[in-house]
Amino acid sequence: MAPTGAESAKADVPALPVTLDELVKTAQECEAAGAAVIHVHIRDDDARPTLDPARLRDTVQALREGTGLIVQLSTGGAVTDPYEDRLRVLEAEPDGCSLTCGTVNFGDEVFMNPWPFMAELYQRTQDLGVVPEFELFDLGQVAALHRLLDRYGPPFGGRVHCDLVMGVPGGMPGDARTLVAAVEALPEGASWSATGVGRTSLPVLFAALSAGGHLRVGMEDTLTYAKGQPVSSNAQLVERAAALARFAQRPPMTPEEARAFLGIKAR
Repeated sequence: MAPTGAESAKADVPALPVTLDELVKTAQECEAAGAAVIHVHIRDDDARPTLDPARLRDTVQALREGTGLIVQLSTGGAVTDPYEDRLRVLEAEPDGCSLTCGTVNFGDEVFMNPWPFMAELYQRTQDLGVVPEFELFDLGQVAALHRLLDRYGPPFGGRVHCDLVMGVPGGMPGDARTLVAAVEALPEGASWSATGVGRTSLPVLFAALSAGGHLRVGMEDTLTYAKGQPVSSNAQLVERAAALARFAQRPPMTPEEARAFLGIKAR
């Protein structure tokens, strides 16, 4: 579950959780609805994206005190954040973090993830005991993931888990054919989830469920629940995903089950 992101403005999306209290409340609602992991971007007092180290630590602590969710911090931040600030995210001691396996055009911007940054971030996750989720925006990034694992060995916890981010303008399209091609290219034994951005949210959700994958949903990725109907809360998206997973006879994992599945150390 990805509740906030770094793209949408609070003024445009009033339901977006941007304060710490809003984020914790959202996390509790989404855990009750079936979420196991929270993917976290934070905002400053003016609701602008930030990677402030003190705020990150406070956020991790508050989410741990208020929920049982796996706390996964974004190391992507906003597209303007410098590499050193993004590396410093790990000092907040999250359970997991995102690790994007290549540079991608992100709408009108460029989301920079050159090889030296990827390699340094990966090695820091290994040293600090943080489990990375490999974010894959295109098929070429799957090849970069193989290169990373071949050169530096398995991640902390020993489990390779990927998230296919689909439907971003500049990345791979959010359709079943592309999802199958990406999954076939993943490292042997890797687990994976899929994220459909915007209008690809439901096609990707159904394709992932049918192909044995897991789901990421949230207001970071989509703001429309149905045509002409804005998302009212992150819990609304989690409830729909959980219901469809149960309908597919693939019920959501508990946070404890997900922690074991992903190789994340116990608190």
